[in-house]
Amino acid sequence: MEQAVIIHFSYGSTDLSRLFALEDKLIEALEKAGTGDYDGNEVAADGSDGFLYMYGPDADALFKTVKPILETVDFMKSATATLRYGPPEDGTREVDVAVGS
Repeated sequence: MEQAVIIHFSYGSTDLSRLFALEDKLIEALEKAGTGDYDGNEVAADGSDGFLYMYGPDADALFKTVKPILETVDFMKSATATLRYGPPEDGTREVDVAVGS
């Protein structure tokens, strides 16, 4: 079953270098833990906010792997993680969790 963790964050810059540095850390952690894959980002053209996408067999394990890394990044302080426990369709259980909690 494909589960997901989708992070919604406020960014506030069109310079994506900090985001790319975070992505490198997330990819490395997910590969090392074997909990899933990082699938990329979407960032608003004005840099105001964005999303990170990760997929794997267990949304809780995915989030447990990346949460400590996200908590070290200033632009993730008010981020929200949506843990999706199945495919992206109506009726799939989703839980929103504050990244900084």
